[in-house]
Formats: sequence, structure tokens, C-alpha cells
Amino acid sequence: MSDNSAAISHPKMNLSALLSAMGPGLLMAAAAIGASHLVASTRAGAEFGWQLAWVILAVNLLKYPFFAAGARYTAATGENLLQGYLKQGRNYLLVFTALNCIAAIASTAGVAMLTAAMLTQFVSLPIDVLALLVLLSSLVILILGHYALLDKMTKVIMLALTLTTLTAVALAFNVPSVVQPDFIGQSPWQWAHIGFLVAMMGWMPAPIEVSAWNSLWLIEKQKLQPVSKQQALFDFNFGYLMTAILAVVFLALGSLVMYGSGEQFSPSGAKFAGQLISLYSQVMGNDSRYLIGAVAFLCIFSTTVTVIDGYSRTLNMGWQLLTNQQDSERRLNAVMVALSAFGLFIILFFKGALLPLLEFVMILAFMTTVVFAWLNYKLMISTALLPADRYGSAMRVLSWLGLTYLVSFAALFIYWMLTK
Repeated sequence: MSDNSAAISHPKMNLSALLSAMGPGLLMAAAAIGASHLVASTRAGAEFGWQLAWVILAVNLLKYPFFAAGARYTAATGENLLQGYLKQGRNYLLVFTALNCIAAIASTAGVAMLTAAMLTQFVSLPIDVLALLVLLSSLVILILGHYALLDKMTKVIMLALTLTTLTAVALAFNVPSVVQPDFIGQSPWQWAHIGFLVAMMGWMPAPIEVSAWNSLWLIEKQKLQPVSKQQALFDFNFGYLMTAILAVVFLALGSLVMYGSGEQFSPSGAKFAGQLISLYSQVMGNDSRYLIGAVAFLCIFSTTVTVIDGYSRTLNMGWQLLTNQQDSERRLNAVMVALSAFGLFIILFFKGALLPLLEFVMILAFMTTVVFAWLNYKLMISTALLPADRYGSAMRVLSWLGLTYLVSFAALFIYWMLTK
């Protein structure tokens, strides 16, 4: 990460300029702090205590070069990541678009159902009906408000969730231990837990195709105001660091409040949402339950909005580049509607079973991550970039370590599936 140190300490950048240029990195963080954090990290802490904290940090580090590609490539060239894939060859963009289409439908379904599950704490309607309302509300915000509204909305929600979660964890350290006298902790390093480990790492901190969203969001931000290369990299690094820290914070909450209590998360969406809110209210007081529920709902809702926006932009851009067509806002809106409709179909198929759906989506993300990571690495060492903008030796070594980890765990998971 030392290649980016200049982006953080550049002498010509003042604080106000940095804050005004921020946006794409925070949107990326908002997309990340959904299922991977609220569900996977919290569940990891609740079931295994602090044992997986170092794994979460390691995964964030090993995936860093592949996520950074979006901001670095666009800041250096003024082009989006998909244009870079096309320069490598048409087949590269075809592979990305095909896998991205599958991931888009599954991920949209996952975050929309999670949002609907949180909404069940306030509205007594079936979860599939609430999912429909969530998707329709997201479309209204995106089609009428565009990037500018999404940018402003995300900053406020991210701040509220961060402060609430940090407060809850700080208070949790003073809560009496919930560990039962006869409790014997289980190790996550057992063959039976391979599926959960792969699911957790699949969306930690987010699917790697989010790097392409970051690239497109940066271009949208540049339409609103000038963003220098240093500002773009600072924005990305800040958002990425926030996702890593909050992942450990959510793990801490699950570990401090639920680990050893004998309670396990329910696969039911509505029951899971209630359990999650209870984690906060146990340390912040029952009076705060509705406030916490509202903040958690807004967080996941913003994730749903950013996921629909990000995937739709990349699918639309992929189609535009492959067919050599002009940019079209009407086509982008049509992609958003189609993506939401397919996502709703997946939700109806899983019939309110939240955790099985999220586990399916996370595992799918992990299995496609290897391809997305390789595409980004190949682009960042290619002649499409000036030598000064290509990955240096430190980032290349980290990239190869990351690729080795991704391929190894993907192979291990396939073997686990075949033998279980």
C-alpha cells in the first residue's frame, strides 16, 4: 500500500478539498457494510469469538490491490475500468460482463431481502412484499435523484451507523459476560465450517467487481467537480480503511454480546433482524431499540441502493462498449428495473430464508472473485497505463499473495463441496 502514501500526505491538498472530493470511496464502503459486515462479521463474532478477527484483516489486505484498481486506473487515465478491460481484448470484457450479470442478480436479491428483514421490525407485512417496496423505493431514488442524491444520502447514513456501532461496542466492553459456565468454544478451523469461512470471505469487504463501480462513480463525481488523482486515491483509501475497521467492530459486537450465550442466529429474515437489533439494545438500553433499528435499516437500505446503482452502471457500460452504442440514461434506467425484477424473483424462490440466501450469494461472490481479481491485476500492470501509474513491486507481490489465497480457498471449497 506504500504506492499510495503520497495520496494521503500530499502537501497541496487541504482538508476541505479532500472532504468535498470524497464520495466514490464512501459509496464503496456503503456497498460493503451490508451482508459482509452486519451479517457475516457479526455472526463470526457470535459463533467463534475473536478467533476470526485476524482473518478479516488479512482478507481486506490481500484483496486491496484488486479493489484499488478501480480508483487508480480511472484517476490515471480518465477512463472507466470496463474501457480498460476492452483495451486488453474484447473477450476480457465479455467474461467480466457475463459473470457480473450473474453476480448482480444474486447480490441485489441478498441485500434487498436483508433490508426487508430489517423493515419487518417496523411494518407487519410479509418479507417478499417489503422486498418489493424496498426495490421500488430504490428505483425511485436512483431514477429521479441520480448520483448526486446517492452521494449526499450515503455520507449521512454512513456517519450515523459508524457512530452508533462504535458506541455500542464501547458500551459492550462493560457488559457482564454472557458466557455460560459450561460453555466450550468451537474452533472455526474445522472441516464442517469451510462453507461459512468461504461465505464470509466472499463478501469481505465486498465483491471485487465493486472496483468497477468505484471507477464509474469517480467519473460521475468528476462531472460534478474536478477530482485530482491524489484526491481520488485518498477517497478510496479512506473508504477501504473504514470498511476494514468496521468489519472488526461488528465482529467485536457479536463476540462481546452473543458469544458463549448459547444463542444462535435464526435463518429466518425477520427473526434475524430482531436478533441483530437486540445485540445493540442489550448494551445501549431497550429505549434505543427503535433508533438502532432505524439506523440499521437505513444502512442496509443505502447498501441496496448503491448495489442496484453500481451493478446497473457496470452492466449498462458493458453493453454499451460491446455493442459500440452511445450512452443512454433510458437504457441505464431499464437495466435498473430489470435487475430489480430478477432480484425479486430470487427472493421469492428463497421464501424469506435470509441466511441461506446470503450464504449462497457470498459463496458465489467468492468463486467469481478469482476472475475479477485477475482482470484487475492484469490491467494494472499493462501498457494501457504509463509506467509511473502501473503497480510497483510491493503491489505486485501483494497481488500475487492475494491471487494465491483466492485460488487456494476456491479449490478447497470445491473439494469440500464434492466430499461433504
